[in-house]
Amino acid sequence: MVTLVLLQMFVVAAGAHLLTSNLLDEKKKPEPVASAGPPPVPVVTAGPVLAAGGNGPLPAKGTLAGRLTAALGDPALGDSVGGVVLDAETGATLFDGGAATAITPASTTKVVTSVAALASLGPDARLSTRVVRGASPGSIILVGGGDPTLAGPGARTDQVYPRPASLTVLASRTAKALKAAGLTKVTAAYDDTLYTGPRTASTWKPGYVPEGSVAPVTALMINSGKVSPGGHSRVSDPSRTAYVAFVSLLRKYGISVSGSAARAKAPAGAQEIARVDSAPVYALVERALTLSDNDLSEALARQVALKEGEPASFDGGAAAVGKVLSRLGAASGITVHDGSGLSPKNRITPQALAHLVAVAASPANPRLHPAISGMPVAGFTGTLGHRFGRSHSAYGLVRAKTGTLDGVSALAGTTTTRGGRLVTFAFMADDVPSGPQAEAALDRLAALVAAG
Repeated sequence: MVTLVLLQMFVVAAGAHLLTSNLLDEKKKPEPVASAGPPPVPVVTAGPVLAAGGNGPLPAKGTLAGRLTAALGDPALGDSVGGVVLDAETGATLFDGGAATAITPASTTKVVTSVAALASLGPDARLSTRVVRGASPGSIILVGGGDPTLAGPGARTDQVYPRPASLTVLASRTAKALKAAGLTKVTAAYDDTLYTGPRTASTWKPGYVPEGSVAPVTALMINSGKVSPGGHSRVSDPSRTAYVAFVSLLRKYGISVSGSAARAKAPAGAQEIARVDSAPVYALVERALTLSDNDLSEALARQVALKEGEPASFDGGAAAVGKVLSRLGAASGITVHDGSGLSPKNRITPQALAHLVAVAASPANPRLHPAISGMPVAGFTGTLGHRFGRSHSAYGLVRAKTGTLDGVSALAGTTTTRGGRLVTFAFMADDVPSGPQAEAALDRLAALVAAG
């Protein structure tokens, strides 16, 4: 009887809570969010798949080394290959197969960029897109803060992780503020001068932008510089595209805008009219790693440059990242020329990459942990979602960043061994004859580590 009474009380309380929540939801009046078109597949942050702690016994070195040495010799990995396995807690080397060999890292470079961003900017920092008053009365300037995730008109913001800032909301807030000041007619310009230098790296292949791998890097863009939300092809001038979309939205909200698209630097100390902020850096890092987002990684590298007092350019970003890694004691063996890993001239040793993963996973560095939680999970999320199928022995047990370029395949991350020991690893090859076969070979290596 007591059990039945308690159950009835729970049902009544739950029903009351649900009714109250629905009534509150009906009263909310959120600012406008564009919602045209079918929703994209949401990005899901990887949950705590790996076991906590990781302080089980160390795997037997001889057995693990023997199995990994044989697997690392797979012809699918070519002749330029290296690998390492480290104990996450002590840093002890459990396997060394050319660990000091400098290899093209491809997108595993994003681990470097992400750790540097978390260490330099902090996990809670945000990137702001603002509208300020111009030098003359009745003029406004759209100021880019370097947020490539800013959603443009027609982009869904309610089913994407992390939820991006919205240009539609920024335009709505701007129009409201202008009308409150008695202004319904303005001239508008845009300021994307936060970033400097070339918009594409000299080390990149010319086809990266036309094929849609990355947009020209600017401080003002919407939808990661894509022609349409959820598409692949990129616009040639992300800054101007964002400006045109913003002006169109202002007109929709009753503000008349005159003049042609003009690029202008906002006056120092200009009065802010409206702003929207990105998701926090920890969530941006998770997105960059899970999706291997080139545009976001380049933006994070430039944000590190600004924080570290370097020019917000490719060279400045590389220099700033190096500064941060030096403070972490993790700069040795890492040479980068961009933030995304698209540069074929980047070089990282497996030892350096696995060590950096261990630094990010350390309980002593909680600010860096999103660099681990953002890594794809084998068979579940991001760029590992299609690898390590259900029947694979490492299904759900490996959390790692992939790296792929022409002739390059890499995998670096962490796993908990069968005995319950947390380890980090990096396996890299930059002379592979077949990409898919090389990926399968790397997956087998990671599975051997998990089985250790």
